[in-house]
Amino acid sequence: MPTPRATATRTRLLDAAERLFAEHGFAATSLRTVTEAADANVAAVNYHFGSKEGLLRAVVERAMATVNRERLRLLGELRAAARPPSAADLVHAFVATGAHLGDPQEAGGADLRRFLGRLVCEPDPAIRRLFGAEVAPVEGEYLGALTEALPHLTPAEVAYRYRAMVGLLALHQSGTLTDFHPGPPPAEPPGPDDAARLTTLLTAAFEAPAARG
Repeated sequence: MPTPRATATRTRLLDAAERLFAEHGFAATSLRTVTEAADANVAAVNYHFGSKEGLLRAVVERAMATVNRERLRLLGELRAAARPPSAADLVHAFVATGAHLGDPQEAGGADLRRFLGRLVCEPDPAIRRLFGAEVAPVEGEYLGALTEALPHLTPAEVAYRYRAMVGLLALHQSGTLTDFHPGPPPAEPPGPDDAARLTTLLTAAFEAPAARG
């Protein structure tokens, strides 16, 4: 059984890696940078995770455990309701879980959302496959439920729109959708937050007629 000291070191490495991978991406973050931020050494990474890639896998597993549990819980509630879940129900459950992950008042919550958002957009296909393997079981349940809720669309069409949803959610999590403006940021009165806007947009996209060839 790991000692309290070893457990603390492992947690510091995970926290530092999550923050630095979120800020700079996996490839641009050296292992030495992570260990210095965690007040640890490379030997500790090798002991706990085996390699830098093993560290990334552990960070992904820890991050997605929370998301996967919550998404499964919400999907279970929707399926237990008197009526079958609609596309709007499913999109809201999926997007809200990812968009509001972590405490918005704590820096750690922002790091976690940004980390997950960057993973989806990583240019290295091996990293995307690693992330995909972690989310596939739960996200497959949502894709199946959306296919059932949208009988006017072919499964291929639903899958395409689902991938678009994942991509837009990742851009939201990474901050890109909020930060990008073709001109000066618009001065807006208080209104719905960006997660609510994203949910409305994606619901309309799923419910739109089938694309024409």
